[in-house]
Amino acid sequence: MNGLLIAFEGMDQSGKETQARRLREWFEARGRQVESIGFPDYETHIGQEIWKGLHGERDYGADTIQLLYIANRHEWKPKIHEWLATGRVVICDRYTASSVAYGEAQGLDARWLSSIQAYLPQADATVLLDIAPEVAAARKAKGRDRFESDLPMLGRVRSSYLRQAADLAWLVVDAARSVDAVAADVATSVATRLGLR
Repeated sequence: MNGLLIAFEGMDQSGKETQARRLREWFEARGRQVESIGFPDYETHIGQEIWKGLHGERDYGADTIQLLYIANRHEWKPKIHEWLATGRVVICDRYTASSVAYGEAQGLDARWLSSIQAYLPQADATVLLDIAPEVAAARKAKGRDRFESDLPMLGRVRSSYLRQAADLAWLVVDAARSVDAVAADVATSVATRLGLR
């Protein structure tokens, strides 16, 4: 079987981790081997720098923090290629579009952010879990990082995600509904897009 790379995108608290897990279970029930990755990966040295930048221990500019995010994905590039070559399904909780959305929301050029990720493995399907910033914020009242606390910026992030989704024909799912309703839509949409049964 051909390997598949599926990316979940959306704001924090849109349900990406939960829906990535549910889609993994859907694929495994159909006999596929599945690998899951969440970005950023805070376990690496680059990931630790990202964490410090998000929690006030570093004062990185918008371009620097996005370059760190992209470098963090490049750390995983060999492993992703290896998994895809062996026919596995790779499901990412955030991937390349996150840098475009958050970077664009901070005034960076979307084309630049896309171009510097051109040599990463490209997703076969991207699922945008769409949710209003106010709804996302209400799901996590405490412990929000500096991006999660900035509602005007999150509005710009959502606009970028929706623009990308329209330009690139992503699968867009209303994430404000129940977990089961969202999971059913995700599975149906992914199966249809990729020609799966």
